[in-house]
This record gives sequence, structure tokens and C-alpha cells, in this order.
Amino acid sequence: MTNDIDLHVGKRLRRRRRLLGLTQQQLAESVGIRFQQIQKYECGANRVSASRLFELAESLDVPVQYFYEGLSQRDEVANEGTLAADILSQKETVDLIRAYYRLGERPRKRLLELAKSLEPEEAANDAA
Repeated sequence: MTNDIDLHVGKRLRRRRRLLGLTQQQLAESVGIRFQQIQKYECGANRVSASRLFELAESLDVPVQYFYEGLSQRDEVANEGTLAADILSQKETVDLIRAYYRLGERPRKRLLELAKSLEPEEAANDAA
């Protein structure tokens, strides 16, 4: 039976792997396991051991605590008003972020201004 914490850790693992542009195979090779194990970790079917979590954190260049961020009530309060975690794990979002940061500073600012100008009025009023 899948535990909520195992699911959370798996989602954070998937998000970071995708953000870095790694495949499950590449990540698995970096820690010396098969990609199927990464699949099981990411969907919460298998629990990640402490030693494996440490290896994954090193391979993904994050502190071990990264995988637990957002679990405590304190984190929920601190993150109020931010984007839902699920939106950050979508491939489209990651692709957009990568493309955005490949642009120079001036085009990035112009693109951001354009995106803000396209917001529905209700969303713009809520943000103000």
C-alpha cells in the first residue's frame, strides 16, 4: 500500500529529474540501479531507503531535505499563494522554463511582460 509521504517523495524526484532533463535511465545509471526502480520510486510503489535517497540527492544536486519540502504544515503556510506543485511537474511547464532561460535577458523581460498582458482580468486583479 502506497504511503502519502512515499508519493510526495516520488513526485519531487520526478520533478527534479525532469527539470534537469534527465531520463529515468540516466538517473538510474548514476546511482547504479535499473530504470524500473526509478519508475517505482516516482509513482510511490517502492519506498526509497535513506542511503538511496542520499545517492539520488547527490545525483540530482539537491539536499536530501528537498524531497520532503511541502510536507509539513509550516511549509504549506509558507507556500500559500504559490503555484500548485502539480503544475511544476508537468513536462510542458519544464519545457517552457528551459526555453525561457535560453533567451537573453531582454527577450525574457519582454516575454514576461507579454505573458502578463495576456492574463485574464480576473487573475490580474487577484494578483494586485
